[in-house]
Amino acid sequence: MVYLAHTVHWQFLGLVIGCVGWILTMATAGYNEWRLWYIEDVSVVTSGVAWVGVWRACFYSHILPDSEFCQPIGIADPFVPVEISVAQVVIMVAVITGLLGNILGAYAVRNIYFGQKTHDFIRLMFSGAGGLYVLTGVSFLVPLAWNVKSVLTNQTVAFPPEFHLPPAPLRQEVGGAIWMGVGASIFLIFGGLLFLCYRYVIRAEPVSGENDKDPIHEPPIRLKSILENGDNPAFQAEEDF
Repeated sequence: MVYLAHTVHWQFLGLVIGCVGWILTMATAGYNEWRLWYIEDVSVVTSGVAWVGVWRACFYSHILPDSEFCQPIGIADPFVPVEISVAQVVIMVAVITGLLGNILGAYAVRNIYFGQKTHDFIRLMFSGAGGLYVLTGVSFLVPLAWNVKSVLTNQTVAFPPEFHLPPAPLRQEVGGAIWMGVGASIFLIFGGLLFLCYRYVIRAEPVSGENDKDPIHEPPIRLKSILENGDNPAFQAEEDF
């Protein structure tokens, strides 16, 4: 089964791309710049810009003890809008499903290179890994698109007083975390499709008796006839004399 290693190059690339997408998914979750809030009152938010992420909101201030002031955003907080709560849940699920996809994909590639499992089992592993990658990428696009819609429609967030943020910004912009998440989803979907496109190659065995003779070492037909029957015209001409 060593020859099967030559059939899995695209799936190995899919595993690398999927791992990169999964890492970008976790980086997107921890990145604060999902929304950029531009604040009119700079008495506390001296930078004039606040970063509203999925798990916390931050801004720079010269008034507060911490120059970079951050407050956590919990899933059970009553002021959290629906799109942020959905993003928190989807991110946690996406990290788990992406990890399972990495494990199944790596296990399938390993079995291809070492030839330890049957072709049905390997195809099942690739199909499972590809399905998990695609599911993770598509589901992760939902909160990304939802938060982009909230930014474009300038939706408000009723932050409590300890956040030192107004309920509505002067204007909003889509942060870099959104575009990082879109890239992660594309990587995961593409890696999953590469897994799903795998086809197990079966080597055809020759029929018994068809290839018994080696055509390279087989003598030409005319020479073979001469050797077997001894009817070389040159020898016959000498005998006539």
